[in-house]
Amino acid sequence: MTDLTDEIAASAAQCVVEEGLEYGPAKRRALKVLGLPPKTPLPNNDQVEAQVREYIEIFCADTQPLELLALRQHALMWMNRLAAYRPYLGGAVWHGTATRLSDIYLQLFCDDAKSTEIELINQGVDFEARTVNGLHGEPVEALSIHSFCKALNEEIGVHLLINDFDDVRGALKLDAQGRSPRGDAEAVKRLIEA
Repeated sequence: MTDLTDEIAASAAQCVVEEGLEYGPAKRRALKVLGLPPKTPLPNNDQVEAQVREYIEIFCADTQPLELLALRQHALMWMNRLAAYRPYLGGAVWHGTATRLSDIYLQLFCDDAKSTEIELINQGVDFEARTVNGLHGEPVEALSIHSFCKALNEEIGVHLLINDFDDVRGALKLDAQGRSPRGDAEAVKRLIEA
């Protein structure tokens, strides 16, 4: 069974890197690509991430580091623009597995979700609002932006997930691998400089 799980993870990783899919949709696509039934046990996200890192190392080692740097710089620009809302970067851009097809995910922490919308309107930024599952599985508002990244010369998806002000404490718990799941602007600056 482990060989099959590894094969699904490897196929999902290819979808993540080449198509910019998130892990969930990539795993489901991998089942279809491999001709497996929908009820087939799926690899966990850590297994897929390991395969993504391996795929990048083999096929994208010459382009991915510069793409990742551009995405982190773009994320930092948005974090500075929205500093009043205590932004934290997460996802592939934070963990270092992002390519030019990856979106930027920022967790914002504020008392009033509408204040973020008003701030974006005041800055002349168009956005799409929707509801997604938040840090603890509860519904939170997400504001999605198409933002032009000069370094990559293309539009990047930037998703702002609005959390309660006090939820920041739980948002910084280490993941299963002992890593911080997200970082503030100072942490992102350190990644960029490294």
